[in-house]
Amino acid sequence: MASLRDIKNRITSTKKTKQITNAMQMVSASKLNKAEQNAKNFTPYKDKIQEVVSSISSGGVDVEHPMLQTRPVKKTGYIVITSDRGLAGAYNSSVLKRVYQRIQENHNSQDEYTVIAIGRIGRDFFKKRNMPVGKEIVGVSDQPNFADIKDLASETVQLFTDESVDELYLFYNHYVSAITQEVTETKLLPLSNIDTEGKSLSSYEYEPNQEQILDVLLPQYAESLIYGALVDGKASEHAARMTAMKSATDNADELIGDLTLSYNRARQAAITQEISEIVGGAAAQE
Repeated sequence: MASLRDIKNRITSTKKTKQITNAMQMVSASKLNKAEQNAKNFTPYKDKIQEVVSSISSGGVDVEHPMLQTRPVKKTGYIVITSDRGLAGAYNSSVLKRVYQRIQENHNSQDEYTVIAIGRIGRDFFKKRNMPVGKEIVGVSDQPNFADIKDLASETVQLFTDESVDELYLFYNHYVSAITQEVTETKLLPLSNIDTEGKSLSSYEYEPNQEQILDVLLPQYAESLIYGALVDGKASEHAARMTAMKSATDNADELIGDLTLSYNRARQAAITQEISEIVGGAAAQE
């Protein structure tokens, strides 16, 4: 049985850990509020640019653009959004498991795919397994601006335009609620299935013409989808970390209760033993 000192040291250590996890929970809760607002603020822009693109592509005019056309797939690009830090429950492992499974199912050679890693956890995961990481970015802010990933997004879209890859998929955790995040797999390019269902499209006049507008608008739209997924993923990350730290804090409370009970029992046993020894010594002197 552990000594009183050992149990007391464990109680003290657990209380200190609880203070840390509780503080991390509150910090994540604060960051989550800001991340939720960022995601909401981005939605109107995404919806409007999608409306304009949809209006052109479904406007009854024969408009052709490489980003709208499907071609034979020789190489696939996977954009994977993870965090730079751990202690976020299954946030990273769930999305990495999904991507790894897709790659194993769809490819027999590393020449058939490349990974664009956003986040240190994902980058290290793929490099540790000697999987091709074509582009990477780490250290993205907890409240990212588009400028933080503009270059990466532009270069990634350019990979498709240059036919270095023939399709691009996006993997990230979609924020549903503070306790629920869903691993999401989206086909980013080609833009062959722009969702217009249930939306009334506005009528636009284009100057100089639809083709030239698409040349500018489609890359921006694809880049905005990457940024939108990053913002969404950051909200999921903060929510997952908040939930994980709350669970850790609750577990620490439970452990402290169990250790305190053990401490009191051991202390009572020690006192009883001392009393018995005193009584036994007194009786021996009679």
